[in-house]
Amino acid sequence: MDDKVLGTRAREHPRLILTDERLAELKGLAGRDEVLAGCAADACRQADAAARARALAHELKGPRLLHVSRECLRRVYALGVAWRWTGRNRYAELLRDNLLTVCGFADWNPSHFLDTAEMAHAVGVGYDWLHGWLGEADRTRIREGLIRLGLEPGLAAYRRRAWWHGSAFNWNQVCNSGLLIAALAIAETHPSYAQKIVPRARQSLPLALATYAPDGAWPEGVGYWAYATNYTAYGLAALVTALGTDFGLSKAEGLASAALFPLHATGPSGRFCHYADIGENARMRAAPVLFWLARRYDLPAAAAAEHALIARDGGGPLDLVWYVPPPKVKAKLALDRKFGGPVEVAFFRGAWGDPGALFATIKAGFNQVNHGHLDLGTFELEALGVRWARDLGSDDYNLPGYWSSGPRGRRWTYYRLGSRSHNVCLLDDRNQLVTARSRMTAFHSAPTRAFAVVDLTEACRPVATRAVRGLAVVSNRRALLVQDELELDRAAAVAWGMTTDAKIEADGPRAVLTQDGKELTARLLAPAEAAFAVESAAQKPPEKPNKGVRRLMVRFKAGKGPVRIAVLLAPTWPDGKAVRAPSIEPLEQWK
Repeated sequence: MDDKVLGTRAREHPRLILTDERLAELKGLAGRDEVLAGCAADACRQADAAARARALAHELKGPRLLHVSRECLRRVYALGVAWRWTGRNRYAELLRDNLLTVCGFADWNPSHFLDTAEMAHAVGVGYDWLHGWLGEADRTRIREGLIRLGLEPGLAAYRRRAWWHGSAFNWNQVCNSGLLIAALAIAETHPSYAQKIVPRARQSLPLALATYAPDGAWPEGVGYWAYATNYTAYGLAALVTALGTDFGLSKAEGLASAALFPLHATGPSGRFCHYADIGENARMRAAPVLFWLARRYDLPAAAAAEHALIARDGGGPLDLVWYVPPPKVKAKLALDRKFGGPVEVAFFRGAWGDPGALFATIKAGFNQVNHGHLDLGTFELEALGVRWARDLGSDDYNLPGYWSSGPRGRRWTYYRLGSRSHNVCLLDDRNQLVTARSRMTAFHSAPTRAFAVVDLTEACRPVATRAVRGLAVVSNRRALLVQDELELDRAAAVAWGMTTDAKIEADGPRAVLTQDGKELTARLLAPAEAAFAVESAAQKPPEKPNKGVRRLMVRFKAGKGPVRIAVLLAPTWPDGKAVRAPSIEPLEQWK
């Protein structure tokens, strides 16, 4: 037991995330800040909706209670902020009732510990914020529920070195931060929990925070960036407000620029780059953690982005909690950006602020990263407000063997997770090597042309002894060139594929794609003897059906030796100016 952990503990409640001092500051600002006042109104509307919702119940979906934990958490922040902002007791009463309900559950499903951790977070914050209003009997019931259902299972998980304690991905932040918050909430009556949990979390969290290195990307994809970063903020904010320090955890390499990752990974249409397990067609929504990051690391671009999202979507309780006024000077972001780490991703765009601008991405890294797919070298393309080359995202997490990701794992037999659904080359219709790593060997950004090159050799073994893909934004950022160079160790069937929602009319080396009244022309520049074809991405249940999704394909037989495939994707822009095909140069000459 570490008796020094609580030496700097704030003695009064509320001490978690939103203190009374910060609340008073926000109330003073709201009188002259319409956006902040709007966030408060939005929080009250969400609290009113929670008042009309049915009572929380212990109902599993598959092996998970997570949807109940998250609904409880959503209600805690909405009702808690609404009560503290307005002083209306009905919000406090509803919050108390929700806390008592979940503290009466038989368990918080510790077999899937995310469920327990998120519920512990919800109850910890609710208890802390309501502490002065609650009667002693209700405090005792909630506190005892938090200990029995959250903190004791948490300590048991730490003692047996639960796998997430040594994880470098989202489970680490969620489980450690949820338990931290719960322990700090009851530190004056039951200090031993914080004295045991805080040191363990301090030991574990750096493993996940190191995953932001070197520049803030998240290898599990943009959707899990939000989940992991939200819980990073919850945990570190709670440490600061309760203990006065986050023990230097917020100085982890890459975390200071983490807010830039989702900004660059969002296309002009608002749709995310879709690598790894992410909800199909997921879009950028209001993300209050951008305010936390903006405030902690002085990032005007993050604050400006969240203000734009609030203007479009409305705000909410956490936008109020972490509110940052709009920056006085317009923040500038580069058109092109490469992010490194276990997964490398490059993003290119024609312009910021233009919903029809060209946007392209390419991915490298490690196929075995958590939530990863066999998609090294995959690309996406958006232009004219349309996503032309897309990724399908995740399938149903409850599919048998979905998490069996070893070299022989069943995970890779599912269409969305293996290579056949992604925008990559296939050799002899084989998945990429499950354990393959790739690296981005070149990245260049200039006003009229930008590109990245990815070495995919390991992913294409044993059929190829060399495999390299280049992605170039050409013709003054009006078109995309995808160029693959292979050195085959034997004769093989070669396939180039691109997943799209567009209708396709293929005619030899030319294909016209149409979607939402817009048009894009694909031109097969090499090899000369090949042609485009159209295939369906449809699958049978229990996999997701991919209804209406197509694959633009190039299939041909190639002998041993060098093979080059070059495809130009040219949107039909409103000005009617044609895009000229660039000269094809070896990728090693892309300097």
